[in-house]
Amino acid sequence: MSSETSVDNDALLRRHGLQVTAQRLAVLRAVSDRPHSTADDIDKVVRAEIGAISRQAVYDVLGALTEKGLLRRIQPAGSSARYEDRVGDNHHHLICRACRRMVDVDGAVGDTPCLTAANDSGYEIDETEVIYWGRCPECAAAT
Repeated sequence: MSSETSVDNDALLRRHGLQVTAQRLAVLRAVSDRPHSTADDIDKVVRAEIGAISRQAVYDVLGALTEKGLLRRIQPAGSSARYEDRVGDNHHHLICRACRRMVDVDGAVGDTPCLTAANDSGYEIDETEVIYWGRCPECAAAT
């Protein structure tokens, strides 16, 4: 990790009213390096990097960073929650049914009737969450 990234993450935490800790920095790095990882995957990476940290502490940091809007939590049907640091835009995800790999996909632009609620029930809608399911190119080629 570059010292510039470390300074950026320090400032990011402070801007959101969070104390800069080794645990928070390690979780931010793990999520940034491995987007769409589960909490268990992030826990393993953080433990390998900083050593003594409880699983509960990693979950607590993920919760705090998600609550502050620094991370996004995605929970596809039938899957553990996953985390990413791409926040602030309305992107969606593609998930392979075979290998479970997840990738980002930008939201559609133009006429997108499936993203417009037929009846908004009076809600002020500001975000959609779409997950496309299928097979990735590698899994499709293997069949």
